[in-house]
Amino acid sequence: MTPRRTPSGRTPTRRTPTRRTPTGRTLAGLVPLLLVAATACGGDEPATTTGADGKTLDKVTLTLNWYPYGEHAPFYYGKQQKIFEKHGIDLQIQAGQGSQKTVQATGAGQTDFGWADTPAVLAGVESGVPVKSLGVFLQTTPASVQFFGDQGIKEPADLKGKTVAGTTGDALSRTFPAFLKANGLSEGDVKVQNTDPAGKIAAVISGKTDALLGYASDQGPIMQDKAKKDVSYLRFSEHGLNFFSNGLIIGERTLKADKDLATRMAKAVSESWTAAEKAPGPAVAAMDGASGQLPPEKVLSEQFETTLTLLHTEATEGKAPGVNDEADWQRTIDVFKEAGMVQEAKPVTDYWASDAAVKG
Repeated sequence: MTPRRTPSGRTPTRRTPTRRTPTGRTLAGLVPLLLVAATACGGDEPATTTGADGKTLDKVTLTLNWYPYGEHAPFYYGKQQKIFEKHGIDLQIQAGQGSQKTVQATGAGQTDFGWADTPAVLAGVESGVPVKSLGVFLQTTPASVQFFGDQGIKEPADLKGKTVAGTTGDALSRTFPAFLKANGLSEGDVKVQNTDPAGKIAAVISGKTDALLGYASDQGPIMQDKAKKDVSYLRFSEHGLNFFSNGLIIGERTLKADKDLATRMAKAVSESWTAAEKAPGPAVAAMDGASGQLPPEKVLSEQFETTLTLLHTEATEGKAPGVNDEADWQRTIDVFKEAGMVQEAKPVTDYWASDAAVKG
């Protein structure tokens, strides 16, 4: 019997099945996984499937940074519209529970690809996790201070004397001092109350804190929906501090074993984002049933609408989603070195697989 061939012409091998692991959303304590333990278990799951048209597809897992929310609409839309199939991919989307664990799982080969925050990628590489970016898609950070509109906060100076909910060790709390410095404030001017990630919204709604550190494309719309009150933002990017956020990642072992698959996946993800940007309503609708914890459609729509404002920097404006500029990468590395999250900055190529990434 002649063995089936993958879309790239290679005889398929069997992959280790993907497993979910619990996690938090902080970057503290990021350490490399024991790769031997993670990959020693052989799997019976075939590496290929057959599409409706009889085409052989590579079976691929993508682990998100968190449970599905509006930002993830392009993946579900691309799957629904068979964009991934066009590139020879049968995509399986899995919920994550934090970028840190997604980075670890991707580096260990527990998932073929991941969707993770760039700070977690930088910290992971520094800790020895063999993972690389195939392109950052959210190139303007959604990091922000979030609060109810009736708080009277209009500019960073108004934060003086306020209490803000943050999570010790995560990217938001680690970069907040740089945000304050860029706006003429000191760390002592604002009290950061250590709060579990899941409890930050409740802290603001209950009045225990005046604001929270969160992502404009995530917590803000949820808080507004829960409290039925307008939420306002001080975005880091609009007040002197920008850096890369979420993007597509791959383990180095997977990249070396099948660079063609990596290239096809990067193209498929970029095309899915392009299609979703042109049809935001249908893209959000494609998420129906994605998770039992899925936010209401109104919240998903607001999240995705905000996400679409984050896709480019001045250097990549007008280019396809996921196309990166090396100078933007360097600025991001510099921000996190200054914040103490990167002790020894490496060359951009140690973090970004530009030869397999989105072009254009």
